[in-house]
Amino acid sequence: MKFAIACGGTGGHLFPGLAVAELLRARGHEVLLLISEKQIDAIAVRDRTDFEIKKIASIGMPRIWSPQIFPFAAKFVGGFLTCLNLFRSWRPSAVLGMGGFTSTAPILAGRLLKTPTFIHESNAIPGKANRINAKLADTVLLGFAECGQYFPAKPFQVTGTPIRTSLRSTIDRETARRNLRLKSGLQTVAVVGGSQGAHSINEAVVAALHHFAMKPVQFIHLTGREEYQFVYDRYQKEGIPALVAAFHYQMEDVYGAADLIVARSGAASLSEISYFGLPTILVPYPFATDNHQSLNAGIFSRNNAAVVLEGADANGEKLGQLIDELLSDTKRRRLMAERMRSMAVTDAGDKIAELLEAKGK
Repeated sequence: MKFAIACGGTGGHLFPGLAVAELLRARGHEVLLLISEKQIDAIAVRDRTDFEIKKIASIGMPRIWSPQIFPFAAKFVGGFLTCLNLFRSWRPSAVLGMGGFTSTAPILAGRLLKTPTFIHESNAIPGKANRINAKLADTVLLGFAECGQYFPAKPFQVTGTPIRTSLRSTIDRETARRNLRLKSGLQTVAVVGGSQGAHSINEAVVAALHHFAMKPVQFIHLTGREEYQFVYDRYQKEGIPALVAAFHYQMEDVYGAADLIVARSGAASLSEISYFGLPTILVPYPFATDNHQSLNAGIFSRNNAAVVLEGADANGEKLGQLIDELLSDTKRRRLMAERMRSMAVTDAGDKIAELLEAKGK
């Protein structure tokens, strides 16, 4: 069978889409990936030769009276015509959109060609794009059951959010630390701001570093491209051992090496962290659409799998104290890890693949 997956724009859309694509290929199907024109998409798929990959024009939808509505409309029409022509020749069995406006044109083109269409919403509340996409799609797939209330008029399935095949390989802590050239005898904190980094997390962590002077602690800090040098220099100044990188592709090493994670609460990151069962401090992005990162984080906080820092609490002093407390409390970290692991949906990709196969022509 043939499946088209629209999954560009952010890592939160792209990486779960890649996870589904990998499983569909393993099941013997052809996959066409539709990504955005953003650099993050191009970097993430540059070595992928197992899928056909096409870029489609798309940007986020502005306010209806904004002057930006005109370039948005032009991009959308261009992307829609590209998809329509692709689908007429390639004839997908089903179309899956992983969210964002990169998914809208492919879903609409699939609908007009009477192809089964699906959208996946990974967050606890849908964004503006998926509220529109849901009206065009046949079926809605959800990462969290809590999101079902926002789609009363559509059939939905709770599948969880899939993770990439590379993250499913088991790796022991010492091997992971050797791979990252970290010291073996130190507790390790991983700071993961998402595919493009997180400015406020970077600032809070470097402000907290003085807590760890002369302590047996080391860091893995993924900064995003823009703030690498600033963060690297601060670790050097404080004398704290660390691997500082703008981005890291082998996230199985990062998760495998960590005793504790500090992260945003995007749904894709939470799926990966729960799969590895790691005690976690969540710092939701305060400007996320519809406050969806706080809602995601709340699900894990209520289940005692993570501690959440928001607003005025998301500062260097509070974060440093909390990291210190958790590193000193082995029992609490173990209980958090167990709760986090219990929330993992390990077969999310298989569930989605089976639904696509069942509805595909």
